[in-house]
Amino acid sequence: MKSEPATADPAGSGPNVVKSADRALVILELLSRGRHRLSDIAETLRLPLSSVHGLLGTLVHRGFAEFDPTTRTYGLGLKAWTVGQGYTGHRDIVGLALPLMDRLAQETGETVQLSRLDGIENVYIAIAESPQPMKLVSAVGMRLPAHADGLGKALLSGLPQEELMRRYQGVELERFTENTVCELPELLAEVQEARTRGYAVDDEEYIIGCRCVAMPVRDHSGAVVAALSVSAPTPRCGPNWTEQTREPLSKVVATIEQQLRR
Repeated sequence: MKSEPATADPAGSGPNVVKSADRALVILELLSRGRHRLSDIAETLRLPLSSVHGLLGTLVHRGFAEFDPTTRTYGLGLKAWTVGQGYTGHRDIVGLALPLMDRLAQETGETVQLSRLDGIENVYIAIAESPQPMKLVSAVGMRLPAHADGLGKALLSGLPQEELMRRYQGVELERFTENTVCELPELLAEVQEARTRGYAVDDEEYIIGCRCVAMPVRDHSGAVVAALSVSAPTPRCGPNWTEQTREPLSKVVATIEQQLRR
C-alpha cells in the first residue's frame, strides 16, 4: 500500500459516484495528512492542475480547506473539523475505554491505544500515554496501514476471509522495515493466527525499536468494533513481554466488552 490516500477515482466509475464530489473528498483525505501545494496534490492524485485548482477553490469557499499565501499550501479548514465533530460512531466506546486505558498505561508503564478499521487502515481514536520519558509518540486521528502493525492485524481478524481478500485485491503491501509483512499469503496467515489465538503482535514491523500486542474488541453481537493495544520500546521488552502484557490487556478488553453489552 502506498502512502497516498487514494487515486483520483478510488471507487471506480460506478453508477452512484459523482466524479467531482468524489475527487473533492479524496483531496480532503489528502489534506487530513498535512499541508500540500497545488502541484503536489495534482501529481499525487494524477489530475490536471486546472481541475484540482477548481476543486480546491470550492473547498476553500465552503470553509473545508484553507490556503496559506505565504507557503502557497493548502490545509484543512475549520468547517472540516466542525463536520467531523458530528460523527459519534466511536464516542461510546471511547468514553468507556479511556479510564481503563489510563489505568492500563499506569500498570504496564507503556502506551495504550484504541483503534478502529477504515478500509485497510487502522485509525487511532483514543490514546493513553506511557508515564515513562521514552515512549511511543502517536496522536488521535493518525492512520497506519493495517498490514504493518498489531492493531491493524487484530482489526483485520474480525473480517470474513472473503471480505479480507476483497479489500486487499490488487493492493501492494508497502514495506516499512525488514520485518514488515509484504506478501498477501503471509498477511492472511498472520490474520488467521490472530483469529485463532485472540491477539496480534507487531515485532518492529512498522517502526524499528517498537513492539506491541493488540486484541480485538467485540460488541454485543460478537462483531469486532475496535482493537486495543499496548506498545513499548523494544529495549523494555524482555523475552516474556508479550505474555506478561497480554494478561492485563485481556482483562481490560473483557471489561470494555462487558460494558458494551449493557
